[in-house]
Amino acid sequence: MAKQTHHSARGPSQRQLRVGELIRRSLSDILMRGDIHDPDLNRMMITVGEVRTSPDLRVATAFILPLGGKHKEEALLALRVNRHEIRRAVAKVVGLKYSPELRFQIDETFDQMDDTRTMLAQENVRRDIEKDEDAGSKE
Repeated sequence: MAKQTHHSARGPSQRQLRVGELIRRSLSDILMRGDIHDPDLNRMMITVGEVRTSPDLRVATAFILPLGGKHKEEALLALRVNRHEIRRAVAKVVGLKYSPELRFQIDETFDQMDDTRTMLAQENVRRDIEKDEDAGSKE
């Protein structure tokens, strides 16, 4: 019996990263040009921050955020409703043997960055950072 390995423990492979980035660029271009036949979707400006693929490349999860971070649920719904047409459009550009199933999620990294900036701006945190920097420069 063959030993199973867990790719997630090691992180994504180079192929997963390469395919994910290719899908991300293609998806961004398709949405920017308004290639999908849905006026509601075409009115939205959507950023595709990252695309993660499964180890077998059969599923691609796109992490998206509408411009300004507003109307997230409407953007997700529009993308999910049009996922089959979007999948076909991406498949034409990417040229993989199998076109991956597309899934969409809200990209939370922007909120996390804002939270980090807010935390770093707090007086007590700045004081602690400055103390650590002073201690490091004396060594």
